[in-house]
Formats: sequence, structure tokens, C-alpha cells
Amino acid sequence: MRRIGILGDIGSGKSYVANSFGYPVFNADQEVVKIYKKNKKVFLKLKKILPKYIYSYPINKHEITNAILSKKNNLKKIVKIVHFEVRKKMNLFLRKNKNKKFVILDIPLLLENKLDKKNDILIFIDANKDNILKKLKKRKNFNLKLFYKFKKIQLPLTFKKQKSDFIVKNNFSKKGIKKDINKILNKIL
Repeated sequence: MRRIGILGDIGSGKSYVANSFGYPVFNADQEVVKIYKKNKKVFLKLKKILPKYIYSYPINKHEITNAILSKKNNLKKIVKIVHFEVRKKMNLFLRKNKNKKFVILDIPLLLENKLDKKNDILIFIDANKDNILKKLKKRKNFNLKLFYKFKKIQLPLTFKKQKSDFIVKNNFSKKGIKKDINKILNKIL
């Protein structure tokens, strides 16, 4: 099994590209949503360290947002607890798919959390900042302040781009992305 890690900016189309490969995808953002909805242990840990903000189960996204925006180090506290669980889910996914030719890792903090391995194939999704912001602003519950908080904990995009084996230029057209993915697959198969 070869691992393909998808890197890029928030809203650059990482998940869309990841799903376009046709191989099993581990989507960390979806796992976080499941953890907030179904993991009582995480709720209790978050409630213990952030009692002023986290009080309802399943965990309410607004409570998480308020906690992050209220105090600088709350995001780090949340990430520490939640990412431990995400890592467990990722390891389960990898064991389950060990006989597949490829697996796709759609993990926004792949490099930051040192989840990448030496033999991973890294693909950077390069998208225009203006297009990204337009797209993000259309999302339900988009919060610009939260967006910038998350940007601060990410490695610079230039670094991610340099670390990547391939770059997919996302102009938000299905045809162009499919063409780039086919080129990559032809090189790595």
C-alpha cells in the first residue's frame, strides 16, 4: 500500500481532489465531525479543560468556535485532544486498507502533526487565494476569524509546496483536475 498525502490551503479543494483519485480516502475533517458527535470521552476531556465553553453533548460546533476565538491557547488544547483521536482513526483506516494499492490521506495538518512518512507521495493543491476566499465565503457558518486562527497553526504554503512530489493546479474545473490526477497516476503506477 502506498500513501498519498494531499496538502494545500484551507478551501483549496483538497477533499475534492482526494476523492477524485478513486482510492480509499481518510478525511480528517469528517473524522473530527464524527468525534464531536459521537465520542463522549472527548467531550468529557474538552469539558474538563474548557468548562466555560464546552457544555453540551454532542459537542456543538459553536461552542468549539467560541472557545477558539476567546483565548489564544484554547485551539492548541482542543487540537491536542482531538488529534489524538483522529490519529487512532487514521491507524484503523490504514490497517483496514493495507491490501489496497493506494490510500489517500486528506489531513489538513498532515505535516504539522508529523503524520507523513518518508515514502509518502505528497501532492500540493495550488489554488488562487481569491478563488479560495470566494468559495469559503459561500460555506454555511464560514467564520473569517476562525479561518485565520487555523491558518496560523499551519506550516507556510511555500514549504508544503516544496515538500510535495506533485502539484495540482486547481482552477476549480473538474476536467483540469482529472487530467492532473491521471498524469500523476501514470507516473506512480
